[in-house]
Amino acid sequence: MLKTYCAVGAVNCDLDDRELADLFSEAFVRAEADCGAKGRVLVLPPDGTRAHSKAGYLTDILCTDFGSRVGAVMPALGTHSPMTEPEIRRMFPRTPPEKFRVHNWRKDVARIGEVEADWVAEASEGAVRYEWPVQVNNALIRGGYSLIVSLGQVVPHEVAGMANHAKNIFVGTGGKEAIDKSHFLGASYGMERMMGKVDTPVRALFDEGMRRFERLFPPILWVLTVIGVRTDGEAAATGSSRGSLAVRGLYIGFGRDCFEKAARLSQEVNITRLAEPIGKAVVFLDPTEYRTTWLGNKAVYRTRMAMAEGGELVILAPGLERFGEDAGNDALIRAHGYRPARVIKEKLSSDAELSGNLSAAAHLIHGSSEGRFLVRYCPGGGVSRAEIEAVGYEWGNLDEALSRYEGLRAGWNATPSGERVFFIPNPALGLWSFF
Repeated sequence: MLKTYCAVGAVNCDLDDRELADLFSEAFVRAEADCGAKGRVLVLPPDGTRAHSKAGYLTDILCTDFGSRVGAVMPALGTHSPMTEPEIRRMFPRTPPEKFRVHNWRKDVARIGEVEADWVAEASEGAVRYEWPVQVNNALIRGGYSLIVSLGQVVPHEVAGMANHAKNIFVGTGGKEAIDKSHFLGASYGMERMMGKVDTPVRALFDEGMRRFERLFPPILWVLTVIGVRTDGEAAATGSSRGSLAVRGLYIGFGRDCFEKAARLSQEVNITRLAEPIGKAVVFLDPTEYRTTWLGNKAVYRTRMAMAEGGELVILAPGLERFGEDAGNDALIRAHGYRPARVIKEKLSSDAELSGNLSAAAHLIHGSSEGRFLVRYCPGGGVSRAEIEAVGYEWGNLDEALSRYEGLRAGWNATPSGERVFFIPNPALGLWSFF
């Protein structure tokens, strides 16, 4: 089924919660009727790392207004750690805890088919050549659901180009091998060639998986938001705080059209194209959201295209506790570190453990500056200086850095000491580029 029920958005749009609830509820009722869904609904929101997406609020609306229809809520974790009870309560305060189930990307998946190595090689322009297994959580095909509601934010993304849509299925609820190979395809093709683009080799792979095997799923209703940051003028007009978040768009439908509309708006809202490269960038990682470099390296991914040769990226990471989201990936990061693509690819030929964990290899490539600029991590007490330096980064004293950069506004700043600094309060909200 191909149908769009809601396509509301613009660069200056600012949807409030009541408008979101009304638009979503109306679209859900129409979509459910059109596809004839009469059984239970499986809801696939993002996890707490995308708390600003408004997916938590929309999930609450679904479970409050249509609670008897919701069979389960399964955060699309991908490779991330399962959400804790406090994280669930914070993001989904009105969704009953008993509705939640956990996606296990290593075990609880089914292989429903594959895309041939020749197809993958052609799509990636020869960057890789291997078969891609199409894997999803068992609940999607064996759970007895009559409708899937996939919620999330469309924003520039280091692996797919733009986040969400079929990525929420094949990565968010995917299995280890599928995630490994799709991520390494992106890293091998080149992150800078894909970031912020709608059509990329990785997106083509996900679309092909959907084209071939969508018939095995219940109908999938896509619910996609575009989130921006209010300008000072908007904040004053709405009584909001400076730098607060605004819902710039809501797109709901069956098929790819709603994703394309959301992605085009996100390109306008979430990509900052700079007139000059950044000599020094300071990025803050919210301690409630970023406890690993696996997530925190959005500070690297989203700024790498804007950094000047020989520049410095300072990452303020008060909540940093470890490197990987699970013990296996944490150990691989500690063993190999964040190195240039050439180095990681060489390691693959001699290290069986790394070659068997291609998503970790891709992550190590993405987290490197490729020798172009210095990355200085300033962690809290959870990670030591020796640990930071062992994975290839420079270390910085967090207290000193917080004092030095206190009061920075998003964008260009001049500090009292005379430094010219570009400040990013949340790297998950966009992409900064001089390319």
